[in-house]
Amino acid sequence: MNAQTTNFYQLLADNLGLRPGKPAIIDGPRVTSYASLSNQVDRLAGYLQDRSIRPGDRVLVHLRKSISEVAAMFAVAKIGGVIVNVSTQWTVDQLAYVAEDCGARLMIVEPRAAEALAARKLPSGVESVLVRGSIPGIPQFDRWEDVPSHLDGDEVFRLETDLAMIIYTSGSTGMPKGVMLTHRNIVSGARSVSRYLGLREDDRLLSVLPYSFDYGLNQLTTMMLMGGTIVHQAVPLAAEIIMAMRKYRVTGLAAVPPLWGQIVRQLRETRVDFPSLRRITNSGGKIPLNILQQLPQVFPEAEVFLMYGLTEAFRSTYLPPEKFVRKMGCIGRAIPGNEVYVIKHGEGVARAGEQGELVHRGPLVSLGYWGKPDATEQKIRPCPELWHLIGDEPVVYSGDIVRIDDDGDLWFVGRNDALIKTSGFRVSPDEVEDLVCRSGVVAEAVAFGVDDDDLGQSIHVAVTGVGTIDEEALLRYCRQTMPSYMVPRKFHVWRETMPRTSSGKIARPEVVRATRAWMHLGDVPRQTASRTETGETREATA
Repeated sequence: MNAQTTNFYQLLADNLGLRPGKPAIIDGPRVTSYASLSNQVDRLAGYLQDRSIRPGDRVLVHLRKSISEVAAMFAVAKIGGVIVNVSTQWTVDQLAYVAEDCGARLMIVEPRAAEALAARKLPSGVESVLVRGSIPGIPQFDRWEDVPSHLDGDEVFRLETDLAMIIYTSGSTGMPKGVMLTHRNIVSGARSVSRYLGLREDDRLLSVLPYSFDYGLNQLTTMMLMGGTIVHQAVPLAAEIIMAMRKYRVTGLAAVPPLWGQIVRQLRETRVDFPSLRRITNSGGKIPLNILQQLPQVFPEAEVFLMYGLTEAFRSTYLPPEKFVRKMGCIGRAIPGNEVYVIKHGEGVARAGEQGELVHRGPLVSLGYWGKPDATEQKIRPCPELWHLIGDEPVVYSGDIVRIDDDGDLWFVGRNDALIKTSGFRVSPDEVEDLVCRSGVVAEAVAFGVDDDDLGQSIHVAVTGVGTIDEEALLRYCRQTMPSYMVPRKFHVWRETMPRTSSGKIARPEVVRATRAWMHLGDVPRQTASRTETGETREATA
């Protein structure tokens, strides 16, 4: 571990004098050394500077999991740009929204996205699009393969407090928000995670999660920090993951609850030994208890780390593996170098046996949301209940309710907002509702999550129709216009108008409550009241 590393690019560069020939990335049949990866980064950095990308400019990376994706991120960092990595599961509308929102000057995309972008007007700030493959025959689009090999971009040193990356994540309302991470956030996170996981230079971590997800990004940054090897697994299927773990002698695997369920069920049917595996980790939601109980059986030699984090603070807590059997489902305590508190609003810090909102303090606290100072102020602000301990230092309010036990460990209770967590993604109900209503056949929509052992939560949508709703046709429309993880599992068609508040808004909690009740009865919901008794609605807890 290099204690001198202070920015994202140095995570790669600091390996060049120590282990240039060591495998940095295994990507299927391709093995790329640190030196070879650096050469690709230099060439791409030269292209970016040739396109007048300056320090602080945002560059959008929309590539499938690959060596090229990693090279693109480090190239942007080398010249002092800001990385905006967007999941390839996102639609072109979402991609264009992000580019417009962050003011990206250049986009790096796959051919399919390039074709879709070429068929519409490019986002206003975008001057160039670099395509990894075939390109549309129009200006502004460059082919990755045509970038001259002699280019060598100059490193632009960035302070640890400078903006390094923007990760877009769905908020409780509206479109996705961009969380601003500094170089310090990313490097400090890599150091802390490497410490409590006990990562080493000889580790090989299997990368299944996207780099646009902070949990997935942490795998890459920790391996670069330690001089280890990252193994790409592009196909997130249990059988393929199990095969790759053995083939590449993987020492660590990180996954989200739905994927752990699939892996455990697969291994329960076909027992497999993993002689190289040292540890497995979970974040992004709660693993069902029946799956948790089976983890030590299917991975008898591996340590199990249960973790909790939020993008606005990168990573917050972990449960040491020696406590796993005794405290299955517990999210543990603060990670090294950071602090978390459980706050009872208006009262103080919670004590053993009490619950409250988790707040996070330390070097992983992000800069907040790009271009949204009001939303930032709501999420990251001084905490009156901690004034006597830390003064007016801002903390991240997680929005999650946790309980503290007699040992000081934390247990997740629930979210105090309406976000739906499905397949490891945080999905805004508003975004689902907007896309469903765009079908033209839905007049009103209320999306909510239903507990699901495989997905964490599945997405259900209560709807009223413009006319008669053909649910199969509506589902086909959703599959064509939404990322796969956002497609609703079921629609619940209301026969009458949904209840309203006194201000005319849909009374969301009532709609969700009534729909859930009718789900159990096997009927369809009817309007039960035209307005709430108070005239307004409480925050949805579905």
